Amino acid sequence: MADAISDVEDTVKDKAKEAEDRVKHAIETETEARVEVNTPEEINRQIRRDMEARVLYFAERPEEISRRLEELDREWDIERLLEANTGIFSLIGLTFGVVRSRWYVLPAAAAVFLLQYAMQGWCPPVAVFRRLGIRTNREINHERYALKALRGDFETVRTGGDEDPEERARRALEAADANA
Repeated sequence: MADAISDVEDTVKDKAKEAEDRVKHAIETETEARVEVNTPEEINRQIRRDMEARVLYFAERPEEISRRLEELDREWDIERLLEANTGIFSLIGLTFGVVRSRWYVLPAAAAVFLLQYAMQGWCPPVAVFRRLGIRTNREINHERYALKALRGDFETVRTGGDEDPEERARRALEAADANA
């Protein structure tokens, strides 16, 4: 009897853990995609085309992939850029606010934008940054995965060493799309 109860408890714990993992994944996916969802499709397509062009470039020059991966490790995503800009504008506003109190509106506006971004995944600076080509962490990782696939880092992803660079790039992008 004790074994049966223990088995039921283990089953319930496993099911609860699976449900918790599914909820966490759904929340993470929604959070990761919110910038892209709130960005005009034309801009999303341009960011995607730019990434595809880079993958094709590196399919033709595989010896440069490691350098590009190092660059991607240093690339700032949109969230980091928003956080840094909020800090900068807050400090500027607080510093000049000592001299003229109307400067205090700057840190207040920065805080409102950051709060709006946290709640909705969008704020006015996001539109500007996206038009400048600033990518989300998810978009950066997408390129990273495609480049690693091109380089042959994954046993399960075959990009075909004998194929032309365009075909290798296409296969690497398909693998990255499937992984996204």
